[in-house]
Parts: sequence; structure tokens; C-alpha cells
Amino acid sequence: MDLNFVEQNGIRYEDRRRVGRGPGSGLGKTAGRGHKGWGQRSGTSRRPGYEGGQMPIYRRVPKRGFTNARFATDYTIINVDKLNAFDDGATVDLDMVTSKGLASKLSPLMKVLGNGDLKKRLTVRAQKFTKSAEEKIKAAGGTIVVIDAHGRDASAC
Repeated sequence: MDLNFVEQNGIRYEDRRRVGRGPGSGLGKTAGRGHKGWGQRSGTSRRPGYEGGQMPIYRRVPKRGFTNARFATDYTIINVDKLNAFDDGATVDLDMVTSKGLASKLSPLMKVLGNGDLKKRLTVRAQKFTKSAEEKIKAAGGTIVVIDAHGRDASAC
């Protein structure tokens, strides 16, 4: 067993760093806190982004315009060529895709992109399809089912 790791319940954890235990440890005397100043004392913490009194980067950089980052809808994306991993006639949805390991589940919503060729007749259930993905799935003899965020057929709503 490594000295840097400790195992508990079958999980390896990095061993706790013991500071202030003498000069031989490499973290003796000041225990890595340095000499004098704010961070030397116990109970100190700096808020994220603090730069020692210097004007922080988030205040130095100009902020202009609108960003949609906070409001954007994230999708787990998959290309149609990856769908060839499924059997002919199968119904493909996000759970099937993640269980096969074709995509990691970044979002509970799935979008199918049209990169590559599809050689199997599949029923694909997803929230979004690109035009090229729709055409390729239909050209292979498959069907697309647009579902809502809760997994229900959107045409039934």
C-alpha cells in the first residue's frame, strides 16, 4: 500500500497532510503559512478572486453586452453514425445511449446531430434533431419521435 494513500471501505483517499510537525517533515515551523501577514494566523480565509489588494481580474476586465451562458439549454449530443451500435429495429433514447457508453449524460435532454451515415432502421426518441439527422434516420427507414423535457411524446401534448 502506498504511503500517500489510505483505503477506507474500498475507496482510496489521499493521505492527510500533517503540517507543523518539525523541520524533517518539510512543512514544519510555519506549517506552510509563511512569515507574518494575514494568512499566518488561524481562522483566516480569503474569498475567491482575492488578489492581495490588487484590483482583481474580474474587475479589471471590461464587461459589455449580453451573454446567454446562464440561460442556455444544454443537451447531451450524439451523431447519427454512433447509432449504428444498436440492433436493427431498436428504439433508441438517452438511457440506451448512455448505457452503451456512446455519450456521457451531461444533460437529461438529448440532441441528435447528422454527422456520419446511418445503416440501421431505428426509432430514435430525443428532444431535438438537426435537419440532416432527421433526413438520414428517415432515409435508413427509421422514425424519429420528438419528446418533451419529461420524456413524453411532444406530438401528444
